[in-house]
Amino acid sequence: MPEDTILHPAAPARVTEATSACSVLIGDDQPHILDALEILLRPEGYRLTTARSPALILDRFEQDQFDCVLLDLNYTRDTTSGREGLDLLAAIRGRDAQIPIVVMTAYANVDLAVDAMQRGASDFLQKPWENARLLSILHTQMELHRALRRTQWLEAENRILRAEGAPEFIANAPSMRPVVERMTRFGPSDANVLITGEHGTGKEVVAQTLHRLSHRAKRTLVAVNTGALSDGTFESELFGHVKGAFTDARADRIGRFELAHQSTLFLDEIANIPTRQQAKLLRVLEAGELERVGSSTTRSVDVRMLSATNANLHAEAAAGRFREDLLFRLNTVEIRLPALRERREDIPALAAHFLSAYATRYRRPIEGFDAPAMQALLSYAWPGNVRELDHAMERAVLMAQGTRIAAADLGLHTQRSASQSLDDLSLEAVEAILIQKALTRAQGNVTQAAEALGLSRGALYRRMEKYGL
Repeated sequence: MPEDTILHPAAPARVTEATSACSVLIGDDQPHILDALEILLRPEGYRLTTARSPALILDRFEQDQFDCVLLDLNYTRDTTSGREGLDLLAAIRGRDAQIPIVVMTAYANVDLAVDAMQRGASDFLQKPWENARLLSILHTQMELHRALRRTQWLEAENRILRAEGAPEFIANAPSMRPVVERMTRFGPSDANVLITGEHGTGKEVVAQTLHRLSHRAKRTLVAVNTGALSDGTFESELFGHVKGAFTDARADRIGRFELAHQSTLFLDEIANIPTRQQAKLLRVLEAGELERVGSSTTRSVDVRMLSATNANLHAEAAAGRFREDLLFRLNTVEIRLPALRERREDIPALAAHFLSAYATRYRRPIEGFDAPAMQALLSYAWPGNVRELDHAMERAVLMAQGTRIAAADLGLHTQRSASQSLDDLSLEAVEAILIQKALTRAQGNVTQAAEALGLSRGALYRRMEKYGL
């Protein structure tokens, strides 16, 4: 490529604030072209990632999320025809049907431009380019893409939140948009999904919704809390057993994997699976085969795996407590649920939903919240997230004296301040505070918190559910 194919020094048009901070992947094998584009685009507020070979471009694209791709058509295999770039364009478009892809080449002709557009290019740019035209193209393509994403967001919201029989899934906060987008995109697939987030953020509701969006929705979702399984019962629960396999095995039993055949299996608290059992789970995921405990007969299962944890599995794998190869099998896609304090915009709608449900259940004529109660809901830290809000609404419905919930009915002051006099607290309130403190010190690790409290892991889980933590 000639060294003089550099940008024309035309005065650039400033991009709008809406376009700034967008992420652009630039693919070109010429260092001086990459330097010129960085000089032009970085001052405009774009976040840039560059790559100099087709393989590296695809690797960058799969590792990160971008708002636009600026792609050269000529690389080392063939520096004039653009065929290598067209193949790369098709590969990117195959991975993302909507992302704007602007192609550029110093050897442009009409046939090449038509071919590029037919393969999914959003626009075509000839080198040397004019700064103003390049910036205008990027701005236009990103604005169109954002408008499309807003439309798809509304459509996804309608499908997920309003479908008949769907679990209640309130997600109006901006921080929930990536969650809904990923659920909509990957729900219909058979991809294994790892759902992460703090305790009580609604991971099981996400799993239920992913199952409902899949082609397996006509079959029942099978859910297992692996955190409550002991090492001795793990294999029997998941893989089943035959009569006589052990002392209490008085009859054959079907495991959860077989129950979930041609359906979805949801394993909650996946980080708590004993290390020696992780290899057995990995084998089933890799081969789609299992043997019941005490049997040598191999059975095939077709199961989509959804799993959830509040732990950092990458850190657990680095520390040797979780198999890295199992982690790779589980998180084909990862969906992170934000804490309730990160999505305060959803608190009024969530509170109203729980209030309506409990008012109906307990036959209480409660219509809403007074202003101090709503302010208390919005200002509280919610360490137990949505689950804690659920429990708070049930308690408030039972405590309310009139037709509207008052701040005192919520009882949030007993959990907000651990330093208040114990004389003012019930035994249950003190226990809830101590459990929350232990979880905080253990950074959410239930096993460590249980050890610190002198409880079994199962006993701690039962108390966490009781107090909405």
